Amino acid sequence: MPKTRYENGFSLVEVLISVILVGLAVAALVVANGSFTMANSVGTDLSTAEFLIEQIRELTALLPVIDPQSGTTTFGPEEASLADYDDVDDFDGATFSPPINSNRVVLSDFAAFSQQVTVENINSANFEQIVADHSSDFVRITIQVFLNAEEISSTRLIRARY
Repeated sequence: MPKTRYENGFSLVEVLISVILVGLAVAALVVANGSFTMANSVGTDLSTAEFLIEQIRELTALLPVIDPQSGTTTFGPEEASLADYDDVDDFDGATFSPPINSNRVVLSDFAAFSQQVTVENINSANFEQIVADHSSDFVRITIQVFLNAEEISSTRLIRARY
């Protein structure tokens, strides 16, 4: 009578293949986790930059475009300090590092970020064409946000003098 052989369990080859497959799955999950973490970090930085742009927009939104006292005699800051800026053109060429909020308070928690503001007069018929200071009723406010000296976001706003 011939012997019947019963196999119990897995063979060595089957175990090796399953270990390799599980190892590949774990490695893929680790790589994906690293990618998701990096994407989350970049997204956080971009959200912060948009927040800082919005702070400058809110700060300048209610200010007149030209100085209420001196009118069009000076383009740029007539006042000595940020606390005294009373019109949009005072912010031309301003850099805030650490950045400021819409109440002109320094945001020390964002010390790696900086805000740069440029104010330019533009042609009323062509908003891309820059014209001489106070020669147009329109200005373009460019707000750039930098993280460790690298620009990560910017926006342009158009304002009318009146």
